[in-house]
Amino acid sequence: MTYSLGAKSNAALVGVHPIIVSVVRAAISITEQDFTVFEGVRSLATQKEYMKRGVTRTLASKHLRQPDGKGHAVDLVPWIAGQPRWEWEPIYRIAVAMDKAATAQGVAHRIRWGGIWDRTMAQYGTDAPQSMKEAVAAYCKRHPGPDFIDGPHYELVP
Repeated sequence: MTYSLGAKSNAALVGVHPIIVSVVRAAISITEQDFTVFEGVRSLATQKEYMKRGVTRTLASKHLRQPDGKGHAVDLVPWIAGQPRWEWEPIYRIAVAMDKAATAQGVAHRIRWGGIWDRTMAQYGTDAPQSMKEAVAAYCKRHPGPDFIDGPHYELVP
């Protein structure tokens, strides 16, 4: 099945850096898991609210407008039975599609996934959800203790 972005997803991409937008648009056309762009650019007020709620741990979010005026992050959430669902198995399938799309566009070295914060997609890319799951487990072993694993999050790195 081929998926496409809906109106809300397209609206969430407004103001996001073109590299990320291009990768997301390519990923939705090849993914095995439908997804929604849950959030792109966010305000500082929203970021502060998310900190209060424990949804984020930083005010230096790439979702905020960066010096170039663009947001450098998106949150891609699985779309299941007509609603967003934060479930890891479908999140891994989205990560595979994002990796494939970023690799095909030659920008995997510029995309970091919130499941593996210490590497870019070019450093661990894979074509299987199980391999993504194993890569997250390996990251957790490299970074023991409380860490903020954010499966829906993708961001642009310099």
